[in-house]
Amino acid sequence: MDQHVYSNERRFRDEVEGNRAKGNPWVPTKLIEELKPKRARKLWNLFLPRLGRLPKGSPTSNTRRCAKSWGECTGRREVFNCSAPDTGTWNPGALRLRRAEREWLDPLLAARSLGVPHEPSPRSLSSDAANIRCRNRAERKRYVVNGRKWWSSGAGDPRCKLFIVMGKTDPGAAKYAQQSMILVPRGAPGVKILRPLSLFGYDDAPHGHMDIALENVRVPASKILLGEGRGFEIAQGRLGPGRIHHCMRLVGVAERALALMCQRSLERVTFGKPVAERTVTQERIAEARIMIESARLLVLKAAHMMDTVGNKAARAEIAMIKVLAPNVACKVLRLGDPGARRRRDVGGFSARLHVRPFAHPALRRRADEVHRNAIAKLELGRHMAVPKR
Repeated sequence: MDQHVYSNERRFRDEVEGNRAKGNPWVPTKLIEELKPKRARKLWNLFLPRLGRLPKGSPTSNTRRCAKSWGECTGRREVFNCSAPDTGTWNPGALRLRRAEREWLDPLLAARSLGVPHEPSPRSLSSDAANIRCRNRAERKRYVVNGRKWWSSGAGDPRCKLFIVMGKTDPGAAKYAQQSMILVPRGAPGVKILRPLSLFGYDDAPHGHMDIALENVRVPASKILLGEGRGFEIAQGRLGPGRIHHCMRLVGVAERALALMCQRSLERVTFGKPVAERTVTQERIAEARIMIESARLLVLKAAHMMDTVGNKAARAEIAMIKVLAPNVACKVLRLGDPGARRRRDVGGFSARLHVRPFAHPALRRRADEVHRNAIAKLELGRHMAVPKR
């Protein structure tokens, strides 16, 4: 990481900006392609368990990933092919695809995939799959897909060749048996990428978050995953691994932000001494370290529970880290905090230094209220089952 990744951060930004100046930031960077062959042996698709063999405590278990800082380093980097949304999507995908469908897996693990659950309609809240309005309508030996999806992360990358579209196949079925997931090739007639979306003015190129329209897109019936009515089941299987991977990355974001803050406070001299010698700076550095370690330990506990008692039993811990990790990352980054800006001097107001790293954890906070409500209900349920003393 020190030799090849951190030392090239500025070069990566400069290459993306250069592509943007040429009119197309949505192209793979030459730097990443140069670095991929330099990765250490076996550091590729680390998130993927060995198919058919999943003993507890295996090298690819969640606990091992956390203990080895997998998410904090490789999990944040495309150079190791462990970027979102692929880690969450293909972890359950590899385990749940029928044998005939696994032909899709190998090329995707060398390229990119995309799950597209979110919709712009005010009646289609992404936190409730029952509200999805996109239709995957059966028609003889194929499905016709109609709908609109946005915040489709990764769709800006031309290597993203496949969309995993969640839509309703039977609106009259039970609430969580209405949805199905289907594989839609990017180049299928009727698939239109309307526009890139930005967060705080940051478009996350070359990865990108896109607004996509699907108009009478016809795909073979064989491309439905597991069968009709099992979309919600697949989504739930994806959320546990996907969420903990995000939280591992966010601990890494906070760790990197603290390192940069410390480095800058040691370099920056004001009124005759380094900013690092100011007690207010030391207090904030200590507070950041405490928050990071608290988040890391809770993520590790959630990982251990997922491996030992399963995702369902660990749902409270998964929800807690999904709230805690983004908030810790945002607090460490200190966007808008006068102290952080003083430590950064005028560079603290730069989008390059603050807005871009802040955008990712801020996006992960979008469902905080949903997770807090789930945590509270689980906690209340524990006490409702206990007789009063």
